Formats: sequence, C-alpha cells, structure tokens
Amino acid sequence: MSTASAAPTGNARRMIAVVVLVPVLAALALWAFAWPAARSAPRDLPLGVAGPAAATAQAEKQLTQREGAFEIHHYADEAAARAAIEDRTVYGAVVVTAQGPELLTASAASPVVAQLLQAAVAERAAAEGTQVRTVDVVAAPKADPRGATLNASVLPLALAGIAAGAVVTLAGLRGTRAVVALVGASALVGVAAAGIADSWLGVLAGDWWAEAGVFGLATLAVSGAVAGLAALVGAAGVGIASGVIMLFGNPFSGATSAPQMLPEPVGTIGQWLPPGASATLLRSVAYFDGAAATGPVLTLTWWAALSLGAVLLGNALKARAKSTGPAAAERELAPVG
Repeated sequence: MSTASAAPTGNARRMIAVVVLVPVLAALALWAFAWPAARSAPRDLPLGVAGPAAATAQAEKQLTQREGAFEIHHYADEAAARAAIEDRTVYGAVVVTAQGPELLTASAASPVVAQLLQAAVAERAAAEGTQVRTVDVVAAPKADPRGATLNASVLPLALAGIAAGAVVTLAGLRGTRAVVALVGASALVGVAAAGIADSWLGVLAGDWWAEAGVFGLATLAVSGAVAGLAALVGAAGVGIASGVIMLFGNPFSGATSAPQMLPEPVGTIGQWLPPGASATLLRSVAYFDGAAATGPVLTLTWWAALSLGAVLLGNALKARAKSTGPAAAERELAPVG
C-alpha cells in the first residue's frame, strides 16, 4: 500500500520539477543571449588620437562627450597610431592632419567596432562641415568582410569540445587513456577546422598550423572541462560544464562585436571562459601575426591543464576508494587476537 502510494508521489514530483525547470532554463538562456546583445555599446573601448596636443584637444573632447564610451590613447603621429592598431592596443585612431581628420580602423579586429567608429567620427565631422578619410589598416579578408565565419566558429568549437568530453566520459575512459583521447580528438578538430576555414573558405589569413593550434587548444579546454568535472563529481559534471560553456561562454564571448561592447562584467567574464578567449586568440593569430595573444593563450592553457589534471585526479580518487573499500571490510571481518 505504501509502495503504491509512493510511486505516484515520486512521479508527481518529477513532473513538477520538469514543468518548473524548463521555463527557468529557457529564461536563463534568453537572458544570457539577449541581454548582452540588447545592451551592446562601447564601454572604455580603446581608441587612439594622434597628432599635436593642441590639434587633437578638440577631437578628444568630442569623443569623450559620451562618458565611459572610449578609452583614449595618445600618439605622436599616424605611424605610431598604425603600430598601436597592428599590436591590438587600440581598435582605431583619429589622426589630425593639416589636410583634415583621418580615421584609422581595423575591420579584422571587429567589423562592428570599425563601423561604429566610422559613424561616430563622421557625425563629428558633419557637425564641423568637414570630411573624414577612412583607412582600414588591418582589413578583414575579402572572403569574409563582416567576420561572420570567424564569429560562427565559436559555437561549433564549443559543441565539439562538449561532445568529445561527453563521449570520453560515457565510453568509460579514465585517467591517462581519457587524457590521450581528449588531446587526440582536439588535435584532429584543430586540423579539420583550419582546413575548412583557411584552406577551403579562405577566411583566415594567418599561419595555418598556428590557426590549427588555436582551434585544437580551444576544443581541448572545453572537452577537458567537461570530462574533468565528470571525473570529479560524476555524470552530472557533463551537464554542469556544458551549461556554463553554452549559457555563459558563448553569449559572453564578444565574438560578434568586441568584449568592450558588452555590459560589465560580462565582457571580462567572457574572456575568462574558453569561447571568448579562443575568439580573441583566433583574431590575433589569423590577422595580427599573434599580437596580444599572450592573455588568451594563458587562459586556454590553464583551462586545458587544470581540466586534464581533474581527469587524472578523479581517476586516482576512484581507484583509491576501490582499493581502500575491500581493505577496510577485511579489517572489520578479521578475528581479534
């Protein structure tokens, strides 16, 4: 009688949990993806101003009218401003010359930011009755002028990493075997992705093997996180790690615009997660000869190293539990004296 009554109660609880959990997850996903996009605007976006201090004062004053929008960097001349753009210190620069203002952009760094700068400077020039010449210092490739392909690569890499981590976990691979499988799968993903994006589509313009390394490292960071957490906490770790990557890593990555275009602290958090770090690193490697690559490389490396360490640790803890369990039982059954 009690068993029969308990079954419907358990089913009712599971039904209520599903009815409540699904809308909560949907609302969380909508918030994570829609809120940063709806609040997209420049926030301390690095922008250069080049030329004599007296000549650039007016330009800087007008650019800083939008409080908190731009982080102004000063340069002596156009050459210094170009170098800063190529080093990924700034996204663009306004150069004041005797012939009039000139805008330097880098659509390869972010087509969205390049268009935003053009609109902002053009508005200022129109108010003064002048024209602005725009120079794209580091242009996006002709095959992908809007950066759509690079932006679209973030989600497939995350899915590939989640799939690899989940398969390794479900296949029962443990310890060193799991690590070898994760590294091997990630390396193959890197080669395949570089072959598609660079060799076939021609949307990447950097060193082929460096690009493959970025794709592979990004995949390993995600797959290692999934498998590592699962090794420590069980199968639930697959869902937890996957949820963090999908619900926060992708929408917070800033791949479609720039981290400085997202609300704070979303832009910063996104760069701490594999999707954001991989998008930033891929731009640096593909278009800027590796400039400003140190930060995202360290981020992805730490994710990969700590995750693979978790895989090994989880296996060691389980092996220890199995070995100590029977030994403890034998000690309890052993006769005293």
